[in-house]
Amino acid sequence: MYNVLICDDDRDIVAALEIYLSGEDYRLFTACNGREALQIAEKNELHLILMDIMMPQLDGIAATARLREVSNVPIILLTAKSESGDKVLGLNVGADDYITKPFDPSEVVARVRSALRRYTRLGAKPAEETARRYTVGAVTLDEEAKLVTVDGESVALTPIEFNILRLLISHPGHIYSSAQIYELVWNENALGAETSVSVHIRHLRQKIEINPSEPRYLKVVWGLGYKMEDKCNDAR
Repeated sequence: MYNVLICDDDRDIVAALEIYLSGEDYRLFTACNGREALQIAEKNELHLILMDIMMPQLDGIAATARLREVSNVPIILLTAKSESGDKVLGLNVGADDYITKPFDPSEVVARVRSALRRYTRLGAKPAEETARRYTVGAVTLDEEAKLVTVDGESVALTPIEFNILRLLISHPGHIYSSAQIYELVWNENALGAETSVSVHIRHLRQKIEINPSEPRYLKVVWGLGYKMEDKCNDAR
């Protein structure tokens, strides 16, 4: 059973989300603001959080930022169409994804299932394939240990970041478009993929590159997408 927290100050939305997710194998927690969400997260092992952005006392952006200081639990933001800037801000502080109101019940269920699947895969050895160890330059990803190191020092990644890096580092030199990365990592249609992917790529660069503005490993191919390779080795 998975523990899922629904955090929204609109009780009708909370009730609707509880109905959408009631048929799944989830234990549901609810909160009406960011402070309550942090308190619940501190006392319970959560596997996923649905977090509204606009809330009293502590909004969803601030709550997400605080949660990311101590946890990599998947966080899906609940946003209004008018909050496009907040979506990017939320991704920047560590949210994994967002769902726009009004909700399509099937989309909510699918996004939650997908996020939980990624999260559990990060914590366990894949059942259908042999875990492997990939290295590009000073960056190493060990699938079995679920560990990423740079120059021998471990780096903490969120599940999305880990899976993007695994895709790119396991196919060095191969260019993946934003849509391809989104479909392969999120396991969903790539509608609106570019913003989400670019934010997570930027986070990855900040964690694995010495100088993120001049990346040695994780590079953009303008107009085409992203690839992973050793810039120094390419120059030789």
